[in-house]
Amino acid sequence: MPAPSLSIIQSDVPVWQQMLSDLVTDPQELLALIELTEAELAPSAHAAHQFPLKIPRWFVSRIHKGDPQDPVLRQFWPHRDEETQVTGYIHDPLQEAQFNPVPGLLHKYTSRVLLTAAPHCAVHCRYCFRRHFDYAGNAPSRDDWQAAFAHVAADTRIREVILSGGDPLALSNKQLGWLLDQTEAIDHVNTLRLHTRMTVVLPQRIDAELRERLGRSRLKIIVVSHCNHAQELSSDSAFAFDALSQVKATLLNQSVILSKVNDSRQTLQTLSEALFQQGVLPYYLHLPDAVAGTAHFDVALARAQSLIAQLRAELPGYLVPRLVREEPGNTSKTPYA
Repeated sequence: MPAPSLSIIQSDVPVWQQMLSDLVTDPQELLALIELTEAELAPSAHAAHQFPLKIPRWFVSRIHKGDPQDPVLRQFWPHRDEETQVTGYIHDPLQEAQFNPVPGLLHKYTSRVLLTAAPHCAVHCRYCFRRHFDYAGNAPSRDDWQAAFAHVAADTRIREVILSGGDPLALSNKQLGWLLDQTEAIDHVNTLRLHTRMTVVLPQRIDAELRERLGRSRLKIIVVSHCNHAQELSSDSAFAFDALSQVKATLLNQSVILSKVNDSRQTLQTLSEALFQQGVLPYYLHLPDAVAGTAHFDVALARAQSLIAQLRAELPGYLVPRLVREEPGNTSKTPYA
């Protein structure tokens, strides 16, 4: 599947919205596109119903055809292993519901809050720790948003607002701009962090209007991309990252260590080096959360620690991500290496 010309990204026309609506949601269609049969890779109807397949047609080009073990495919394919019930794997392992004082806002850490800016993503990652999250109850109206921002304004300890979701870049520029306006109006907030998969799965999203709005913000802008494998990167993602760097955004990446996706020293090293070539620094390597339906992605802590030690022997320190796990009740992520 040919990638679109970079001239598409340079256009002021929001073609990304059309591309975002052009999704592959049928496992049989995806099999046909990547030249596999159901005999080679059977989908789980139960898993696809519980958490539907969702991947932009453009991003399907990053999957190698004819390979049922492809590391990009494995992240999005509704596999039969999801049907296996494993003790300890639950719907809300991070107990986020207790940190949700008003719709759309999670306040887990003292100096920063997270806004579930969008109730949807461009893709459905099968290991997602919010695959069971109550997005329906956290899709705020304007009145709800005002309550969320009132919460931030009332707590002068808060210095950073994180836009997550879902994926905040799935929002229109108009809605995203409104959220920036509200954040900028709170004097004690000085940093806005965007957590997004769009820089990789739909880099056309980084259009001129978005760049202009981020570039004139008084806030320090941090864009944390989510990329797990170097195969996800492309010439289009390189263009998107460069465009963000030109508006002085700090570019970081977080990954999740996933069985049969990136759980090798060479794969993680290649990812760090490829990200750096595109101007992005590795930030976190997350141990998977114990979410129901995701046990087949788990990587043992000792193995992950060993891989980080191997990376330190091969790479400069700034290219080695911090191995962490998010644990309920803790005031920060727990570092393991």
